[in-house]
Amino acid sequence: MPAPDLATGGDAPTSVLAGVGPGVAEKLAAQGLLCVRDLWFHLPLRYEDRTRLSAVRGLRAGEPAQVDARVEAIERSFRHRPMLQVAVGDESGASLVLRFFHFTAAQAAQFAVGRRIRVFGTPREGRVGLEIAHPSYRFLADEGEVELSDRLDPVYPALEGIGAAALRRWVGLALQRLPPAQELELLPPAILADLHLPGLREALLAVHRPTAGTDTALLATGAHPAQKRLALEELLAYQIGLRRQRMAIRRLGARPIVAGDALVAALRARLGFALTGAQERVLAQIDADMALAEPMLRLLQGDVGSGKTAVAALASVRAVAAGRQVALMAPTELLGEQHCASFRAWLEPLGVQVAWLAGKLPARARRDVLAAIADGRAQVVIGTHALMQEGVAFADLGLVVVDEQHRFGVHQRLALRDKGVAGELVPHQLVMTATPIPRTLAMTAYADLDVSVIDELPPGRTPVQTVAASAARRDELIERVRVACAEGRQAYWVCTLIDDNEELQAQAASSLHQQLVERLPGLRVGFVHGRMKPADKQATMRAFKDAALDVLVATTVIEVGVDVPRASLMLIENAERLGLAQLHQLRGRVGRGAAVSTCVLIYQPPLSMQARQRIEAMRATTDGFVIAQKDLELRGPGELLGARQTGLAQFRVADLMRDAPLLPRVQQIAADLLASDPALAERLVARWVGGAERYAGA
Repeated sequence: MPAPDLATGGDAPTSVLAGVGPGVAEKLAAQGLLCVRDLWFHLPLRYEDRTRLSAVRGLRAGEPAQVDARVEAIERSFRHRPMLQVAVGDESGASLVLRFFHFTAAQAAQFAVGRRIRVFGTPREGRVGLEIAHPSYRFLADEGEVELSDRLDPVYPALEGIGAAALRRWVGLALQRLPPAQELELLPPAILADLHLPGLREALLAVHRPTAGTDTALLATGAHPAQKRLALEELLAYQIGLRRQRMAIRRLGARPIVAGDALVAALRARLGFALTGAQERVLAQIDADMALAEPMLRLLQGDVGSGKTAVAALASVRAVAAGRQVALMAPTELLGEQHCASFRAWLEPLGVQVAWLAGKLPARARRDVLAAIADGRAQVVIGTHALMQEGVAFADLGLVVVDEQHRFGVHQRLALRDKGVAGELVPHQLVMTATPIPRTLAMTAYADLDVSVIDELPPGRTPVQTVAASAARRDELIERVRVACAEGRQAYWVCTLIDDNEELQAQAASSLHQQLVERLPGLRVGFVHGRMKPADKQATMRAFKDAALDVLVATTVIEVGVDVPRASLMLIENAERLGLAQLHQLRGRVGRGAAVSTCVLIYQPPLSMQARQRIEAMRATTDGFVIAQKDLELRGPGELLGARQTGLAQFRVADLMRDAPLLPRVQQIAADLLASDPALAERLVARWVGGAERYAGA
């Protein structure tokens, strides 16, 4: 057990703080603030500088300031809505208007001409000069000096049902329970000295109660040494948690997979293409991992069309040749069916039985598949979440492959891995993603995995040209589709909605399909969407793949898993509503043949700044890793990966973009602490991560 912070009061519930009753404690707990320590790490969003006074004449629009003045005039009006206007002035001879739209009669009655007042707020240009809407203010004694604060005032993230002043008071009470520096500190002094960072107690006080003169620009950007100190410890706690989980899994062990050269060679001959250098490098890493008596824990990254499926198939036949079973889990039936078709075409002629298991199988077919899995006849089993259900028992599961792993919840991946647990042994694990992950994110979110990257596309692929077009140019785009299909090419037209929606200004797939059928009478126009029966969806996709359709109108169900070499035109409606990763995945559906391919991003003006940045990024590059880095900058790690899926919680302090330079040192410190002082490492994890560490094992 880690040494708790009980001596410090850090583990005490928030209800020990004056004014925090059961109802308030419940509201705080609902937002992740369960104990006193959580309030220590609930950091300010920004600061208000009440440490100095400004003259009214020196105020500037948009710059927060504090003034001491006297009330000069008061006006209440009720024409359009109630409004209270109070003019104040000081010895500089200038006046400022305080404007209130929400006020009580008692509040208005407090203002009297000549009364002295201290006001804080951000001035803006009004009708007759500068004004402040709903300023912070307090009345002063008629004469005498009034002391100024010697610290910046913190402004905390708003919490539902909790007033700002009350929250500030409770954080202050929590800080009073901070223990002495030597009791609170967990990091060795040499590390802090080397990085020129303060101790934890000093850092917390500096962030919550910055003294007058503190560089507010550093605080605003998160670059203050106190903020870096907190970020370092938080990143370190997550890194240690992931590494400990990896060590625990490795300690379980796995049966080595070393046989299978003949079957691997036979599959290589059947593929019909030579592997790229990047595929060969990654396959060698996987083979080396599986030959060990500890479980492979490898993340395989590869851009759209880089050939991850072929690598997974070669790894699978090596496991089969060694007498082991393979489970491949896909996030959707459509993608799973695509994998199943590819694996059957490659493996069944070699005598390898490939089984398909999905939730919608008829009862008898499901019983037959479950029996084949249980007695080992099904050597490679491909399926969806159904693979993890109770009643699915493998005879000897040696390799687990998870495709598009970021789409699965952590517990789902653990459940599949546990299907192969035999005593102290677990299966080898290969997780794949076509969503390139920036290095900074991979170093943090996947510290428990070895990372392989297929960073080379197969020869013959031509880069996809990307252009943007307003929805007003739809007639031109329809003509462009007609010309492309007349030349023997095929086109996708993707919509974000299936049916028309009065609340959203977006092109629906159903109405677009009808429109194209009418406008392109000589062409065969298909329609596929997520609400179709799987068999109907698969039949439509196969018709498009077999060139029995010229145009496929679709929702984003075609994002992954479809390979149609003749498709060279991709049109994406309402591109402004989609994230960069999804746009890049959709664009990857074309450019798979020799013809020059084009992706048209159709947008509904006006564009927001972020939508404009996404579209510009798509036009500027086809490199998935560049796209992923931009996506990280625009959306942040939590949304990009999803905390639920990865176990990567929304960090309280750290920011993976801002704090990326710390990560190499974090990795080194984590390894050193785990080797030299595992008890200290455990206390760090308990302080920052707590029970969330279990997520790291997926």
